[in-house]
Parts: sequence; C-alpha cells; structure tokens
Amino acid sequence: MKFPKLVATFLLIATSFVHAQEKEITLEEIWNGTFRQERLQSLQSLKNGKEYLVLNSDRNAEKTTIDVYNYSTGGQVRTMLNSADLPEISSFQDFELSEDEGKILINTASEKIYRRSSRGIYYFFNFQTKELTKLTDKMVQEPTFSPDASKIAYVFDNNIFVYDIASGEETQVTFDGEKNKIINGVTDWVYEEEFAFVKAFQWNPSGEKIAYIKFDESKVPEFSMDIFGQSLYPSEYTFKYPKAGETNSLVSLHMYDVVSEESQEIDLSEYTDFYIPRIKWSADPMLLSVQVINRHQNGLDLIFVNAEDNSKEVILNETNKAYIDITDNLTFLEDNSFIWTSEKDGFNHIYHYNDKGYLINQVTSGDWEVTNYYGFDRKKKKIFYQSTETGSVNRAVYSINSKGKRKELLTPETGTNSADFSADFTYFINSFTDTETPYVYTLHRAKDGKLIREIKDNSKLLELEEAYNFSPKELSAIEVNGNELNMWMIKPQDFDENKEYPLLMFQYSGPGSQSVSNTYFNSNDYWFQLLADEGYIIACVDPRGTGYKGAAFKKVTQHELGKYEVEDQIAAAQKFGAMDYIDEDRIGIWGWSYGGFMSSNALLQGNNTFSMAIAVAPVTSWRFYDSIYTERYMATPQENPSGYDDNSPINHVEKLEGDYLLIHGGGDDNVHLQNTMRMVEALIQANKQFDWAIYPDRDHGIYGGNTRLHLYTKMTDFIKNKL
Repeated sequence: MKFPKLVATFLLIATSFVHAQEKEITLEEIWNGTFRQERLQSLQSLKNGKEYLVLNSDRNAEKTTIDVYNYSTGGQVRTMLNSADLPEISSFQDFELSEDEGKILINTASEKIYRRSSRGIYYFFNFQTKELTKLTDKMVQEPTFSPDASKIAYVFDNNIFVYDIASGEETQVTFDGEKNKIINGVTDWVYEEEFAFVKAFQWNPSGEKIAYIKFDESKVPEFSMDIFGQSLYPSEYTFKYPKAGETNSLVSLHMYDVVSEESQEIDLSEYTDFYIPRIKWSADPMLLSVQVINRHQNGLDLIFVNAEDNSKEVILNETNKAYIDITDNLTFLEDNSFIWTSEKDGFNHIYHYNDKGYLINQVTSGDWEVTNYYGFDRKKKKIFYQSTETGSVNRAVYSINSKGKRKELLTPETGTNSADFSADFTYFINSFTDTETPYVYTLHRAKDGKLIREIKDNSKLLELEEAYNFSPKELSAIEVNGNELNMWMIKPQDFDENKEYPLLMFQYSGPGSQSVSNTYFNSNDYWFQLLADEGYIIACVDPRGTGYKGAAFKKVTQHELGKYEVEDQIAAAQKFGAMDYIDEDRIGIWGWSYGGFMSSNALLQGNNTFSMAIAVAPVTSWRFYDSIYTERYMATPQENPSGYDDNSPINHVEKLEGDYLLIHGGGDDNVHLQNTMRMVEALIQANKQFDWAIYPDRDHGIYGGNTRLHLYTKMTDFIKNKL
C-alpha cells in the first residue's frame, strides 16, 4: 500500500513524540566537530625501533614540540625539539629527520599548491651543535637531506638546488625551469593528482648522485580559472592540464653528479608517449630502478639504470589487457632481489623476484586481495601486509615469510585493521574499527600480534552518542545483474516494516573504489542519521567496477565508464523499490565527483526508477577530465569516441524527468567547473528545469568557513522538499 506523502509526513510527526526524550542530531553538530573521533597523532618511528616521535602543538603556549615516546610503556621519554627554545621561530608545521637522526628539517610557513604539493620556509637544526639555520629565504618545495646529512636538495621555481650545510653555499643543478613550461624535480599537475607523488628527485644511498625527472609541459594545453576573491577585479589562474587525448608533458630522466656538478640524460628513446610514475634507488647504491609505463597504462617496464655509466636494462615487464595500477610496493632486499605486487593472477598479490628479474616465488595467493604492503623484516625474513582474507569489506594484518610459508593472522578482530610498524618491526600500532566501533588504537608485538597495551579509544564518543539512539549501519549484500554486491543500509530509529519509506542511495562507484566497508560512521554517515531521523532510509551499493573483489570484477568497466555501474545502481534501486517498506516512487540518489557523474547518469538513464538526484562536482563528460586517469580506463577519445559519449550525462539531458540539484566549486582545479557549466547549458537548451549552486573559489572539496554547513543545509532542504 502506498501512503500519500502528506500521510507519511503526519505519521513521522506523530512518532516523533514517542522519541521526544531522544536528542536529534543537527547539521551544526556534524560540521562543528561534535562527533569527531579521537585519532592517534601522526607518529614516526625512530631507528632504534623502541621509540617514536609525535608532533605536538600547544596553541595557548604558542609552541610546537617533537616529543619522544616509548612504544612499550607509552610514556614520554624526552622532548627532541621545542620551538620555545628557538628564538628565531614561534612554531612549525612538520619535520623530516636526517637518516642518521642527527639533524632535522622543520617547515615554519607552508603554502598549499594542489592536493599534495606545497611550498614553505624551512630551517634545519643540528642536535649536536644545537644550532638552528635558515635554509633559504625562498619558499621551496620538497627539501631533502642527503644520506650523510651534509647537503639538502630542494626545488625552487621549477629548478633543483643543492645546499651544502658546512659551507652554506648553494649550487643550482638545473637552469631551464619556468612556470607552465619546464619543471625539474617535482611533478606536473596530472602526475601529482593521478600518480600521487610530488617529489621527482632521489639522492642515491651514497650521496654522490641525484636522479630526477624533468617535465616539459610547454605544449600541454592551458586551463584557466577566474578567482574572484575580495578584490575589485577577479584574477585569472592558469595552469597546464592535459585533458583526455591531449598532449602530455614530455618526461625525461636525468642523473646529476654531485662532484662534477654535471647532469646527463638517461636514454629512453625506445619509448614514446610514456610516463615515469616511480623512481627508486635499489640496495646497490649505483643502481636506480625506474618504472616506465605506456600511455594506455597496460604495459610497464621496470628498468635498472647504472649510475656509473648510465647504461640500463629492463628487469621486469608486466602487461595487462586493461591497465596496471602504480603502487609504492617495491622493496629491495640486501641481495638486490625485490618484493613486488601484481594482479597478474587475477587478484593483487605479493611476488619475490631476484636481482635479474626472475621470479623466485609468489608469496601470497588466493581469491582475495593484498590491500597494503607494510614492509620486510630483514632479520626475521618476514613480510607484513594487510588483506581482505576475512572478507572484501574487512581488513586484517598478517605476517608471512619470504617463501610464502608460516602465515600468521596478527589482528583477529573482524573489521578494519590497519598497522603502523616500528622501524625494526618489533611492534605495530593497530587501528581497529567496525560498524559499531569508532577507532581503537592498540600496541602489539609484531612477531605474533600479542596485545601489549591499549593506547586510545573513542568510548567518550560512544557515550555522547547514547543520547541520540543512532540507527546501525547494516552490512549485507544484494544480488544484482548476476553479481553479489556489497551494500549497507541505515533505517529510521522507529523503523516499521509495515510502513513505506522514501529511499536515498549514496555511492561513489569509481574504478577500484570502496564505499561499503566494515567501518564506523564518517561525517556523511552522521548526515545520513539526520536524514533517517526525518524518515528516510539510506542505502549504499558498490557496483561492478569497484575494488577489492578481484581484477575481473574491477576491470569489467574498461572502455565503458558509467555503463555497468549505472546498470547496477538502477537495478539495485528497482530491487529496493520492490521491498514492502520502500516507496518505489520516492527513490533518490546522490554522489560527489565520480559519484556525481554516476548520480546524474542514474537519474537520466534510470528516469523511471529515480525521482531525484544530487550531483556534487561531477564529471559530465570524460572528454573534460585529465589524461592519466581517464585514458587508464577509456583509452583516448580519438580511439574510443562512443565510450566517452554514450555514458556521459551531458548527452542524456533530454531524459531528465525528476528533480536535479547540480553543485560545483568555482575554483575546482581537478573536476573543472566547465563540467557543470556545459551541463547547465545543455539542460537549458533542452528546456529542462533543475536547481544548481556554485561555491565561489572553492576547490574540489568545497570547504572552508561555513561552506560545508551551507552545502549540506542546501542538500538537506532539497531532499526534504523533493523526495
């Protein structure tokens, strides 16, 4: 039986009196930090493996300290550095120790560039002489000690410099750096965003060489954004952004000799239109490993470059019919054999190769995924890793020897476990969470996982939440299009299976992603609790193309982003709508970024299923997005035009029948506002009515000040009025 919306509203009001004693959550509480979980501050293990560092800030005293703690007791041992003892500075934001732990770099003024990059004013402190020295007056990027801590390399204005600590002299390594043309030693925008690294130079272990990547982006098309700010006239920000099918930066690999002060280019002329997503020195101080991947990202060579004569050899070649994920899971052992992860057997697993690239053995195997590689204990010959062996929505931590034997589960609690190991692999700090438990931090012995002590939990948060009587996040699975898909659901507190409720679906759905996991509430989950209090059921389904269920499940969307994922979301919604307690006429969907692309598609292509959608910062055509991400899954638009156009929301606007809210940040350097503006124009020309909002100068995260509160207020009001 279908209840009219007015009757359903009346029933909702009536039941609210029953729960009058329960506290109702507000948007202000969600976004002012009321439900913020206690987290363990970022820590760094000292080389002795018995102690770790924590950066502590005291705003009242206006000081920053780096404090040393004992792993086994948790007690503070000493303070390594205190800004109150340094008259030249008042505080600092982060730090980096030299390899011998005798010196430290500290950042006293940081300025964000993009998602991962920043520049800052740096000082270095000598623990032996107690001297603090300013590195330079310039705002520099990625300062890094040489292995013997006698020098510091950094990047300024797209050029690499080397500072000699003893003499105070600065040597310029490169001279051709120029904004929007040539970059030395740090990555361009698209490498930073899609290959997830910024520093593109590496000291060799002996400090004699610096390997670095040069980016020639002079022919990369420019993108510009108006920044409105507070001035009378807006400014224009211009940067190089290669969209799908457009010209990428030309990359080249160089070797700098510190003594001769000369650079030589490594010959990679056999490759064309390629990427260098990783460089890393091996256990041999004169042997550099270089990963070279083709533009389609389905063929990767691991190359060894000899820094003495710049000769090179391909050690390992990997190919895939779809694409190869780039990771940081390369570890060299003392004999220069190496640990590597690959999906070549259909699931992500650990492999051990010798120094010539011949497979010694596959270390892990099974129909589950290695989700994090923590490292190798050279003394005990143990590998530590995280995996989905206890279920694709869970994470557990294991140890195994290099021969793939004597595997041991170190975290028996079912849920999401994540480890942070001490430098010598004596201990690990485990963070644990599940749908009922906010983060709990405990110290364990690495050899067998034995609990040593509890460090921190969120019992106070659970006590606070008792007054609200939140609904549980119920994990389950749904059979859709021949696949068992992971899902969760949140129901109203006073849920009655004999009543009907409107349904709001949330999803991200991007390649290799996961939105359904055995974890506690995040900010969106608290918002979902607010909506549940208003009488909505919230559900989330991870469709085909998402991660942690094997390569075949993840890569089925190749060349057709938005096809199978949308089919699964529509089919799931229809299956929900057939349930007695869900109103099939009141099903909405929302998402952010890729999720906004999906929610737009679902509303348009599933217009007989969804009555409402919200799209935040959506891609509306993959032709507008960057080359590395898009071509990894779609090839180029020139090669795959139908794949780009058939499933782009901008090409389906005539199908709009439900209520649609489109939201974007005006300063989004990632998914450009162009996506929304072109979608708006298409909707206008199709004479389709919709709602939209632009947040001036806000980037892809749309935050700052009251921005998030305003955004979620707008979305909440839209849902209450339209669904």
